[in-house]
Amino acid sequence: MSAPEADDLDPEDAKLVVLARAARSRTGASEGAAVRDTDGRTYTASTVELPSLRLTALQAAVAAAVGSGAQGLEAAAVVGSGPVPDRKSLSAVGDLGADAAVLLADEAGELLEVVTAGALES
Repeated sequence: MSAPEADDLDPEDAKLVVLARAARSRTGASEGAAVRDTDGRTYTASTVELPSLRLTALQAAVAAAVGSGAQGLEAAAVVGSGPVPDRKSLSAVGDLGADAAVLLADEAGELLEVVTAGALES
């Protein structure tokens, strides 16, 4: 884990934060997420809370990527007011990209932390 500097973000990573924030805002969900696959395509999602299905925004974004044929992930972003994504959510990113950076931002899109998906696997 590292202390991030927003000015140091690659423009494509900054775009992920913007897209995740928009997904959250659009649905009024507690979290929004965006992932970028190894072909440069992006997928967004928000928290899914149905009686029969519960997914974090990050899990839903990874599922959208996989459902569209993504073979790997380069990076992800999560925007929300809650705690750091749970281990299962980070593991979903790690399944497709152990070296993928996961950018964590608050509701305003301010970068709080950057973690590597595979670093939390044990």
